[in-house]
Amino acid sequence: MVVEKNTKNQDYKFRKGNLNLAVIGHVEWINFLKVDQLPKQGVISHSEKSIEYPAGGGSVIAKTLSELTNNQVHFFTSLGNDYYGEQCFKILSNMGIKLHVAWRNNPTRRGFSLIDSHGERSITVIGERLAPTYKDNLDWKVFERMDGIFITASDSEIFKKARIAESLCSTPRVGLNTINKSNVLLDGLIGSNLDPGEVFSLSEISIKPKFTIKTEGENGGIVYPGGRYKALINKKTKIDSYGCGDSFAAGILYGLSSKWSIEKSLNLAKVLGRDASEFFGPYKINEI
Repeated sequence: MVVEKNTKNQDYKFRKGNLNLAVIGHVEWINFLKVDQLPKQGVISHSEKSIEYPAGGGSVIAKTLSELTNNQVHFFTSLGNDYYGEQCFKILSNMGIKLHVAWRNNPTRRGFSLIDSHGERSITVIGERLAPTYKDNLDWKVFERMDGIFITASDSEIFKKARIAESLCSTPRVGLNTINKSNVLLDGLIGSNLDPGEVFSLSEISIKPKFTIKTEGENGGIVYPGGRYKALINKKTKIDSYGCGDSFAAGILYGLSSKWSIEKSLNLAKVLGRDASEFFGPYKINEI
């Protein structure tokens, strides 16, 4: 992949690479609703637009990575043996992603993402987040061929096996206990500094990652080591912030797997995060 920056208009040109990449994580069947306003106590809001897709961090990162490499992306996940699980499998497979699924009798997690006129979203999920475990009968040997792996949901044993990849990145939402128990060095730990579910201190991590990145939306974020970085200005109107952080994280994994500097990796990540805010829902619909 080549990233060339035009400093006059903050635009970038891309050329796909040939990295072997995998994602281990979760899927959520989400109904995306464009509303006139986010819910307020005692107030009825109205939906102007509605679409449904498999989403969640694992799905968005896998789809984003598939747009960056010519090779098929492998996605290890867990789905409920129900209608929504079957739909998730069908749609993600049709995107060209190779799914490795641990099927459960539990229902596939569902949810709603409400998006207001300013592109801000509020998410409500229903049910347990399903995640693969190393005890599942999946083709874990695929890890041996991977240049990069991103984990959004798993157990500590999967972290140990995934460490064979050139680059291994994760989100703190996996659980700091799971990460610490694995006793592996992460190349990147990427989370939102604005989401209480992802806020953490470096002192809570037993083995410090090579790079820790805390995103802050339009205010940029912080990378350790390195310091603060600025976000890019939107080229188009901001429509929906869903998936911006996951798209950003995919860019970091791609860059580090390509043996880029953290600065160059951040350049790609910022473009992907910004561009994700310029369309409705988790993916560019005309690409599905």
